[in-house]
Amino acid sequence: MNTADVYQKYASFIFKYLLTLTNNEQAAEELTQETFYQAIKSIDNFHDNGKAKFSTWLCSIAKNVWLQELHREKKRHQLAESLSDEKKLAYNLEEEYFRNEDKIQFFKLAHQLSEKKREILYLRLLGDLSFKEIGSIFGESENWARVTFYRAKQQMRKGDKGDES
Repeated sequence: MNTADVYQKYASFIFKYLLTLTNNEQAAEELTQETFYQAIKSIDNFHDNGKAKFSTWLCSIAKNVWLQELHREKKRHQLAESLSDEKKLAYNLEEEYFRNEDKIQFFKLAHQLSEKKREILYLRLLGDLSFKEIGSIFGESENWARVTFYRAKQQMRKGDKGDES
C-alpha cells in the first residue's frame, strides 16, 4: 500500500479523532496533515506484529502531534500576554454564568468519570466517531465501546462518583 492509499484509507478517521481533541476543524485538518507527515517519516518504527493496529499507531502519533501543538500554543499565548499591555474587556459575569450553566454541569459530571470513560464520551459526542472507531482507538471491540459509553451516560445521569471501568 502506497502513501496515497494509506492517506485515503485513514485520513477521515484521524481527522475525526483530532477534531474530538481540538474541537476546531481547521486545527484538526492541519494536525491531520502533520500526523501523516510524521507517520511517513517514522514508518520504519511501526512493526506489524499483531500487537498494534496501524490505525492505533496513527492515533498515537496524532495525539502526540496535538500535545506538541498545545505546548507551542501555550508558549505563544504566554508570549502574547507578556507583550500585551491592553486591558481585558469586562463582561457581565452573571450573564456568562447563566449562558454556560448547562455546559458547566455537563463537564462537571464528565470530569467525575474515569479518564477512559470521559475520553469515550468526548470521542462519541464531540468527535462523532462510531463505536467501531472508538473501539479501534482503544484496541477493544465495537461492543465494548458501546457498553462503556452507555455506562458513562448512566453514571452521569445518576451524578455518581463511582469509577468502575
